[in-house]
Amino acid sequence: MERANQLIFKEKKRQNRVFLFGVIAVVLFSFVYLDVNILEIIVALPSFVQFIVSHFIPANFKNIATYAPLILETILFAVVGTYFSAFLAFFFGLLMSEQTNPILPLRMFVRICISLLRNIPVLVWASLLVYIFGIGNMVGLLALIFATIGFLSRSYADSIDEIGSTKLEALKSSGASFMQVLVHGLLPEFIPSWINWTLFSFEINIRASAILGMVGAGGIGIMIQTNIRLFKYHEAFSLIIVLVVMVLLTEFVVSQIRKKVS
Repeated sequence: MERANQLIFKEKKRQNRVFLFGVIAVVLFSFVYLDVNILEIIVALPSFVQFIVSHFIPANFKNIATYAPLILETILFAVVGTYFSAFLAFFFGLLMSEQTNPILPLRMFVRICISLLRNIPVLVWASLLVYIFGIGNMVGLLALIFATIGFLSRSYADSIDEIGSTKLEALKSSGASFMQVLVHGLLPEFIPSWINWTLFSFEINIRASAILGMVGAGGIGIMIQTNIRLFKYHEAFSLIIVLVVMVLLTEFVVSQIRKKVS
């Protein structure tokens, strides 16, 4: 028995080594294929640091109050984009889950549609929507909603599938309606996952809202991009600091909420 355990342990070590060497080989091949020269990066690093220090520091907060509406826009993009998407994604999640949708063709159709939404990056959505709505808040909001619905629907469906079917089957066999099964069987088990996935998505969307602004979708990002193009690096740096603080505060608040609900 002991010898068998030793053989199993040696085999696992061999597999781990093979996997590690495989990863190293892929990384090295990627560097060579992309013609990335590490030495050039190391040599250019001092110049890059010098450029940042001389052009961006110190940050200029003189006009920061004038950007308050744009900062608020960025936050509201994330709020509306996340929680409107969370409402719609719950119903898509029900349609995608085997636990709540036994109709295979419908389930597969919804999964394919959601997969398309999920695999198109938010910046691609924004670039496409600019041609329809022009530059403005509508572009940023819709881009966030489309991308977030795809992500949350898949996450919700997986969470629903992970919920044990025993309780749901017991309710069904006792004659409970679909709504009774949903309210009394599924929701109590699903709500913690719903909260965690939605809060995680909100964190992501705070960052995404700022990035969307750089392609003309409104919010703080558009002013960061504008200031950099106008060589107003000190003002751009002040907005970058504000963005970092927003993200850190969001992560702190979200982590505290998670602790309360877990």
